[in-house]
Amino acid sequence: MIRNDFNRHAWRPALEAAGVSRGRENGMHALRHFYASVLLDAGESVKAVSEYLGHHDPGFTLRTYTHLMPSSEKRTREAVDRAFEDGPDTDDGPTTARRG
Repeated sequence: MIRNDFNRHAWRPALEAAGVSRGRENGMHALRHFYASVLLDAGESVKAVSEYLGHHDPGFTLRTYTHLMPSSEKRTREAVDRAFEDGPDTDDGPTTARRG
């Protein structure tokens, strides 16, 4: 099924059935942006997202979607939070540095 067929026979009828107005903000391109933003927010690499979207240049993907990527500050906070979560005492991780 080509894109226009999917749009005509599946996507638009689904929008109408859900009572969602048709237009660019609810079109297939918006769905594509949503897909990319979900992947980037989950930490998927720009290179992988570029391949999934069919872009020939990961730089184009980065320029297009960089505003959707989690901030470095957020990733840093989450990494530190994970490192200090309660868990089994192991010989690796932040507790190792405190042992003499």
